[in-house]
Amino acid sequence: MPNPQKPELKISVISDYICPFCFIGHKRLAALRDHYDLKINWCFVEIHPETPAEGHDVTLLNYDEDQWNLMMKNLHQLAREENLTLSPQTIITNSRKALLLAEASKALGADYFYPLHERIFDACFLEGLNIGKEEVLRQLAADCHIPDAIIETAWSDPFTRGHEDNTPAALLPYLQYAGAIQARSVPTFIFDKNILTGVVSTDNLLKAAKNMSG
Repeated sequence: MPNPQKPELKISVISDYICPFCFIGHKRLAALRDHYDLKINWCFVEIHPETPAEGHDVTLLNYDEDQWNLMMKNLHQLAREENLTLSPQTIITNSRKALLLAEASKALGADYFYPLHERIFDACFLEGLNIGKEEVLRQLAADCHIPDAIIETAWSDPFTRGHEDNTPAALLPYLQYAGAIQARSVPTFIFDKNILTGVVSTDNLLKAAKNMSG
């Protein structure tokens, strides 16, 4: 139900569950709920479709050692600012099934979607679980009382386990939207015509919200 004491604020966020900076951004967005009846359109875009569900070592990503170490140092500093202790980032996995599961759970409403959304992020970055594995996602779904029928619907697309160049129908509009606004990375926060990309401070998110709401 709408909150009559807070103005409604509608924004979109381009995000992927395997992006640690998306996790930080998700946590920072929570501050906006203190001021607004926040309505977020979570636009799920798969950033590493080439990665197998069993995952592989992060050393196979296109970063040299110094660059990776600096990025991890910055990430853990951001996490400390949010009072989070991240699990070691040693593998990268495939997020397609997690994104499809979350997208399908939207049909159940916010009371189901958000606990699952939070649970997937926490499992990946606080608990070090491989969210590419179906058995892990089924347990996370069970933790959030997601019916089996939703899981089967989520993974019914023929591209769920398909080639990396194929995008499931449920996720294709988000990929097209990201292309239309020329979003180059995740997370990307869209406050009407104001687009913020990457690591955005809570203050800047609040400033964008204030400018959008008038």
